[in-house]
Amino acid sequence: MENASVLDRLLDPLGSLLTPEVARRVADFRADAETGRRIEDLAEKANEGTLTEKDRREYDTYIAAIDFITVLQAKARTKLKQRP
Repeated sequence: MENASVLDRLLDPLGSLLTPEVARRVADFRADAETGRRIEDLAEKANEGTLTEKDRREYDTYIAAIDFITVLQAKARTKLKQRP
């Protein structure tokens, strides 16, 4: 997961800026139901090998965003654990 380690290094300073309230909100963030259904649909198409080029670009964008959010959420959870 090379991309995750790059994101981890880039987001380290940002994680230190999170207030406890913002960290909690970031850690609890979830995509809305419609977005979740779209990602599931694209994942199914990817597994079946039926993604169009447009679908592939959209799916890749979702995956990149999910990677970013996941790393940021890990930073937020770390920040919350550090609280006295």
